[in-house]
Amino acid sequence: MVCALGAAVCFGTATVLQAVAARAAAGSGSGGDAALLLRALRQWRYLAGLALDGLGFLLQIAALRSIPIYAVGAALAASLAVTAVVAARLLQVRLSRVEWGAVGVVCAGLAMLGLASGTEGERAGSTELKYAMLGVAVLVLLAGVVAGRLPERGRALVLGLGAGFGFGVVEVAVRLIDDLSVGALLGNPATYALLLGGGAAFVLLTSALQRGSVTTATAGLVIGETIGPALVGVVWLGDRTRDGLEWLAVLGFAVAVVGALALARFGEAPVEEGVAGGGAVAG
Repeated sequence: MVCALGAAVCFGTATVLQAVAARAAAGSGSGGDAALLLRALRQWRYLAGLALDGLGFLLQIAALRSIPIYAVGAALAASLAVTAVVAARLLQVRLSRVEWGAVGVVCAGLAMLGLASGTEGERAGSTELKYAMLGVAVLVLLAGVVAGRLPERGRALVLGLGAGFGFGVVEVAVRLIDDLSVGALLGNPATYALLLGGGAAFVLLTSALQRGSVTTATAGLVIGETIGPALVGVVWLGDRTRDGLEWLAVLGFAVAVVGALALARFGEAPVEEGVAGGGAVAG
């Protein structure tokens, strides 16, 4: 659980650092997205954010190999709470009382999950499940193509959900890879599910944030990356809670996810217009 929470802290902080760097880069010259990215890469905050993303991914893998998927998914959704708190300090974003309350709700949900979570399930993933995850990854990619043609109102939600399912595939696939030798990795469908699901999720989330409401897209992302993988972990991989604490795990999971949804506007670190150089409020 410490690794899962560490991953949430890394991802949440990285979002804000990259937002600060991107804003500074946007204010230092003109040009398209490629030029903006090149200028951002010269900002130490952007590079620090990328390093935190890498560390967060390693911590996520360690967590997925140790505790149930439902606990990791809820903890990763809590990165929105980290983003909100850090943005309040670094970006001077004003959090409402409701949003501060949501941060507390997320923390309470994670505390309940920490108390109730058992060890990861001992069931080995079947070959059918590995191919199923690969199939879901392909469907996520196809859904992104279709969603791009939807009306603007529904497009962000569908793209966000697709990205969530893609990241969910990554969470499950990590559990389905038990041999890290080159030959075993190349022959394991879960390896390709992880790569395709993660790549598709990144593309869909980027498209959702660029072409629709950040709040809507992030809400879809949170739902997609928590509920589905949690069910797979419980039903097919044997994830369980401590004896007699099933109710606490369900309650903690629900509370953490609801709190994260209340903070969905922080899916792309928002910046209030006119604060420290300008910008627009995301969402």
